[in-house]
Amino acid sequence: MTDRAAPKLPDYGLGAAGLGNLYTAISDEEAVRTLAAARDAQFDYLDTAPYYGHGLSEQRVGKFLASTGYRPAISTKVGRCLDPAGSSPIPDNGFASPAPFIPRFDYSAQGIREAFAGSQARLGVDSVDVLLLHDIGEVVHGDAHSAMLAQAISEALPEMAALKAEGKTRWIGLGVNEIRVCEEILAQVELDVLLIAGRYTLLEHEAALPFLDACHARGVKIIIGGAFNSGLLAASAGEPLRYDYDTAPGWAVDRAAQLREVCASFDVPLPAAALQFCKAHPAVASVIPGAKSAEQVRQISEWTRHHIDSGLWDALKERRLISGDAPVS
Repeated sequence: MTDRAAPKLPDYGLGAAGLGNLYTAISDEEAVRTLAAARDAQFDYLDTAPYYGHGLSEQRVGKFLASTGYRPAISTKVGRCLDPAGSSPIPDNGFASPAPFIPRFDYSAQGIREAFAGSQARLGVDSVDVLLLHDIGEVVHGDAHSAMLAQAISEALPEMAALKAEGKTRWIGLGVNEIRVCEEILAQVELDVLLIAGRYTLLEHEAALPFLDACHARGVKIIIGGAFNSGLLAASAGEPLRYDYDTAPGWAVDRAAQLREVCASFDVPLPAAALQFCKAHPAVASVIPGAKSAEQVRQISEWTRHHIDSGLWDALKERRLISGDAPVS
């Protein structure tokens, strides 16, 4: 892939799972305000997926694009198709009041085409900048992982490459929460980009650091999702403490408290350090924190611009709260 073909991603974009009512519902009006705030903050990259609110996130993004003419970089995902729920109960999958569809994994070539066509319709676009294969991996699929991986390699990724050749996307890759499956696929398939959520963060990055270094050497770009570890590193007093979309375990809560203490001694908000730490790695093309209100977007924008003295990173390394080999801003 030539540089001319690469999408122009800003340092920070908006992860749009919250626009699909992740954990709690927001109104259509609040979704519009959130997207407008992202535009005003020059977070000109939106990452969404059919899974987010069972199509609701893509619908809201598409309506905003149509009504404003705004044209940010866009990534969406394939690997799940949405079936009308009809009279069947709608699983929430962590989304409050999702659209009346039931997500179904489908890594077949036909399923990739079907999923992408649905995204095109909801987003109101003919093409996207980045197309990602969603949630492949052993943690998600358990005993079915080997079969799913084989189909992803033999059908899904070749079909995504065909879509790229047709001009329907400029980058193809994976959108996952697991490093291991990235290694398995990169051993067999050339990819442009990996969206990795929650594995390279200020809270935990030691295991992922060698992998990001290898990706940088290979020219595979990284998009960082989950920089706050499901909100743990940005939670205010009284808010639920989550990690990997569930209640945060004790070790994570304790480590976050230690990080917060050191950051406070340098007058740096922990979320600012979390975001800027992720962006500092040379493999990282963009960091996409999630937000579901205009206020949250404006706060995130302030965190991305907060000055951080190099002494903070030195102190965190001395306390062994970040790896001594980790790149820092």
